[in-house]
Amino acid sequence: MLVDAADYFRSVREAIVQARHSVFILSWDIDSRMRLTPEGASDGYPEQLGDFLHAVVAERPALHAYVLSWDFAMLYALEREWLPVYKLGWRTHRRLHFALDARHPIGGSHHQKVVVVDDAIAFVGGLDLTRSRWDTPEHACNAPFRCDPDGTPFGPFHDVQAMVDGEAARALGLLCRMRWLRATGGPAVPVCEDFHERWPAFVKPDLTDVQVAISRTEPAYEHEPGVHEVRQLHLDAIAGAHRHLFFENQYFTSGLIADALSERLAEDDPPDVVVVSPETLSGWLEESTMGVLRARMQGRITAADRQHRYRLYYPHLPELQHGCLNVHSKVFTMDDRLLSIGSANLSSRSMAADTECNLSVEACGDPARQSRISQGISRMRSRLLSEHLGTANGAVEQAVGTLGLLDGIESLRSDGRSLRPLEPTTTPELDALIPENALFDPERPIDPDKLLAQFVPKDAREPVPRRLIVLGLLACALILLALAWRFTPLRDWFNLASLISFARKLDELPFTPLAVIACYVIGGFVMFPVTLLIAVSGIVFGPWWGAVYGLTGALLSATLSYALGGWLGRDAVRRLLGVRVNGLSRRIARRGIVAMMVVRIVPVAPFTVINVVAGASHIRFRDFFLGTVLGMLPGIIVTVTFVHNLAEAVRRPSTGTVAILAGLAVLLVMFALLLQRLLSRRHGAGA
Repeated sequence: MLVDAADYFRSVREAIVQARHSVFILSWDIDSRMRLTPEGASDGYPEQLGDFLHAVVAERPALHAYVLSWDFAMLYALEREWLPVYKLGWRTHRRLHFALDARHPIGGSHHQKVVVVDDAIAFVGGLDLTRSRWDTPEHACNAPFRCDPDGTPFGPFHDVQAMVDGEAARALGLLCRMRWLRATGGPAVPVCEDFHERWPAFVKPDLTDVQVAISRTEPAYEHEPGVHEVRQLHLDAIAGAHRHLFFENQYFTSGLIADALSERLAEDDPPDVVVVSPETLSGWLEESTMGVLRARMQGRITAADRQHRYRLYYPHLPELQHGCLNVHSKVFTMDDRLLSIGSANLSSRSMAADTECNLSVEACGDPARQSRISQGISRMRSRLLSEHLGTANGAVEQAVGTLGLLDGIESLRSDGRSLRPLEPTTTPELDALIPENALFDPERPIDPDKLLAQFVPKDAREPVPRRLIVLGLLACALILLALAWRFTPLRDWFNLASLISFARKLDELPFTPLAVIACYVIGGFVMFPVTLLIAVSGIVFGPWWGAVYGLTGALLSATLSYALGGWLGRDAVRRLLGVRVNGLSRRIARRGIVAMMVVRIVPVAPFTVINVVAGASHIRFRDFFLGTVLGMLPGIIVTVTFVHNLAEAVRRPSTGTVAILAGLAVLLVMFALLLQRLLSRRHGAGA
């Protein structure tokens, strides 16, 4: 058991330095700029992870490295390294293979954190090879090496990883190869047949000669059935506990786990249940979502705890301003009989929607073997508790052995570094806002067909006017911006005169139409937002020529990318854009003009992606072209008219120009309400 990232990162680096055959890295996030050993490696290789992997692979002709990271949602874009495919794929050695894993149902993610070297040593747990993870068990307030690649310090961070060798490492190598094949469609190198000792010299094993179980979560996806071994592992452990259950976990939100624990705590003689979790979650979004779910879970379990055998704690560090350690680990023990370390949180999504991997050991076999493993499990749990309680490992073992888990912890708590009771709460307003089965912690994979069904004509018509209403409200906001520009110092902060002057000079050039249309074509191939190009056309050339340029440029760009999709073919487009385009492709091909109108009005993907998918879907060009014209023309007219009048209001502010803007906004909202009423009537008539 490797506690906190300093020992884990050092062990991973030592193992990779010795690699001769293969390196597999599966992760939720990875950052090529991070340093595994910020204190200095002294092994002759570069410090940053990307350069380090490149150098090791380039030095050894037989070595292949495979890095598979989650093809993350845009929600996390600001937290992650930009252009990872370029930095870890194109720019590095050809035997350093990098891919983003997108083979998950909507709402799911690749969450396994696995590293396997030469099929001889493997690491599984809660730690990704990324920023803001490195720390030591001391969690010193001003640790000099605890900073991001740009030098920005981050707070104390606690996590746990398991390290195994032998058959367990070999089996994890097979797991990595299966995941790589599913994500990329291409096989990795065969299993290494030559065994080499890879165990780091500075690490003493906690357990030897022990069987290791691998438990997975894999959501049902396309034609592949789901795997729910992690969920069953937790439920079996909760049901089988005699004396105590100990959990150390980043999240505590699963309703299924809450029900299982509540059932045990309602018994006449329940086991002790201790959960260690962070006091506060990471940022306002998690506090407003997962925090609400945790507060609900706490209330349900507390209500069932008639014998007062349950306690939720957080680790308190008095040196910190807020005093909270960021607990990111995913560990649990059942009595002294079972220990599990992995990537799975106590959340609904870890039980069903994300890919997860946990390693477990159980005290079984003959009495001597069982006793040896049981003592090892007790020592490892005590090591975690001693870190949080700020006391010696032996003191924890003695207290727990004499008083039990909960009373032993209570006897060792202090006013300094220690565990403190956590009573998460939420406001009634926020509690009412967050649904029980929330999208951010789904209890089962989200059906993509049901989600995409809202974009087909029958079901998608109702949301369209709502979007127009939002656009009308945005128009009102822009009117206020124009007034602010005229009557406040805002106009002194941003100089629009230079932009207008440049536009007038461009408008006088003889090749202006060709240049503008070329911008649309080039912008389409680099996936530049076509809406922004249309808005700029309206500002520069006015509502009439702006609409002509916008429609002509958008249609030519759409036609060329449609032709590209037809030339590439359906299989190539799926490999290029991911399997998630399959549903969009089926709907476009099945519904022709109407489908194209809907995806233009209610865009389910970027402009260029829709064009390429349409070309690969073998929809007739006539249907594609007419659907694009009918779907985009109203929006183009509204956009160029509005932005032109907005520019006039900024350039020559007057009561008249502001009145025109106000009139456009009112007409837009009235049109949206009328359209909503008409569509509601048609929908009701056809129901």
